[in-house]
Amino acid sequence: MNTFLSEAPHVVLSKSFSTPFQNAIATARTCYSSKGIVRDEQITDKHFPLAQSVYQAGHHTVFSHAYFQFELANISRQFIWSFLHSHPYYNSEQVSQRYVEIKEGSFLIPPLKGEALKIYRETIDDQMAAYRRMNELLRPVTEDAYFKRFPSRVKVKEKYAGEIKKKCQEIARYVIPVAAFAYMYHTISGITLLRYYRLSNQFDTPLEQKIVIEKMVRELIKVDPMYNVILQEELPLEDTPEYHFFTEHQNYYKAKKQQAFLDEFDQSLDGRISKLADYKNSNEATLAQSVREVLGATKDMISDGEAIRLVLDPAKNNLFGESLNLTTLSKLSRTLFHPHYTFRKKLSHAADSQDQRHRMTPGSRPLLIAHATDEPDYITPILVEQDTQVKKYYDEVMNKTWEAMRRLRTLDAPEEFIMYLLPNAVSVRFTESSDLLNLHHKMSMRLCYLAQEEIWRASVDETEQILEINPQIGKYLLPPCGIRLLADIRPYCPEGARFCGERVWTIPIKDYQRSI
Repeated sequence: MNTFLSEAPHVVLSKSFSTPFQNAIATARTCYSSKGIVRDEQITDKHFPLAQSVYQAGHHTVFSHAYFQFELANISRQFIWSFLHSHPYYNSEQVSQRYVEIKEGSFLIPPLKGEALKIYRETIDDQMAAYRRMNELLRPVTEDAYFKRFPSRVKVKEKYAGEIKKKCQEIARYVIPVAAFAYMYHTISGITLLRYYRLSNQFDTPLEQKIVIEKMVRELIKVDPMYNVILQEELPLEDTPEYHFFTEHQNYYKAKKQQAFLDEFDQSLDGRISKLADYKNSNEATLAQSVREVLGATKDMISDGEAIRLVLDPAKNNLFGESLNLTTLSKLSRTLFHPHYTFRKKLSHAADSQDQRHRMTPGSRPLLIAHATDEPDYITPILVEQDTQVKKYYDEVMNKTWEAMRRLRTLDAPEEFIMYLLPNAVSVRFTESSDLLNLHHKMSMRLCYLAQEEIWRASVDETEQILEINPQIGKYLLPPCGIRLLADIRPYCPEGARFCGERVWTIPIKDYQRSI
């Protein structure tokens, strides 16, 4: 197997159950035990057929009890976005590019040779130089925006130099390639790791997936060899439906004719970042009726409007004032599962890498190799748009990056490796859906003025459109300060020293504005 020319992925299983596989069988036997709890130490090799039986039958909850925490490093942002975070069953804490400066040499280098490798390395160097230059160019416009929001801080500018630096690098990172390394804690259940292994051969990062996931599985087998009893081999890439489609339409993709699709998608957004594409016609009526069902109440007792207020108004449903997010456990609040919304949206790779962390508002992210053309296709942050010098340089960097990728294609470099040069700014187009309960939680996080700018703008788009079709619901989609205002919890902003500087709880959603 080819390996990368950069430092090898670091994979260490740092924490796990002491007897995870035995525990899986013990939980299975407990379901049918007339003698009470079956314990791990009661499980022997003779019970392996039971493990194989329940595994083959799809009764996988027994393999979900044992969790494994991995330390991962020297893995690309592209791999994290495309594979590790493209499903709901994980937890990660990774280094932030928003707040941690990117270092030289911390990029994945694929097994290219000759001129292709030279172009790849030179492009990475150019992107890193652009990152440093962008940090410098952004400082004046960032300072201006910052002190407009915090005018009282102008007198002690030096005190806030660190905050301004972080805001500069948050935008400067848009020129950094998705080949950039990250490090993280990544925690998954045993069944999730088995799924990783079975489907590790898929686009967009099959080689990196194969290397990292094989290391993870070896770590698992090292602590508990019993997993070999149910470990299936990886499915070949050729057996995936995406591969079949690409093979049947290879001339279309080789000719880079996807621009028609990109244009069609962008036109469908009608100028928004996130466009409401679908929703249940009776969202409000269904929500109100489900509230009455929980309470055993008739329409005469509680009208639709009163029912919706009872569950959504923080003045009536005090669980919204809790920081612990208790709504999934509340009988009344679970009625919010029934209303549903679907959005078509376009974000940068950087923004979507954060947006996809809202695992209960799932999206169907694209294969970037299916969207890639020879023409620059990227998002420009609003702060960059506000300074002509910065915007001119930013566009030059993007054009130079896409030119390098075109040159690699003429050398027949694998598309998988070319994709690592895509900047964080590259456009990601997809559809995302959510029930109201989880969307409400996401809006409360992302309507905050401290949220990443693109996701914030998408959340404003989504709230405005929900207000148009479901005004009784939409008016309760608020940032934390707005929720705390209605709940009469002071201070309204829960961020303390991180206060954004704006009295957002007094601003209607239609008047939301920010550049940092």
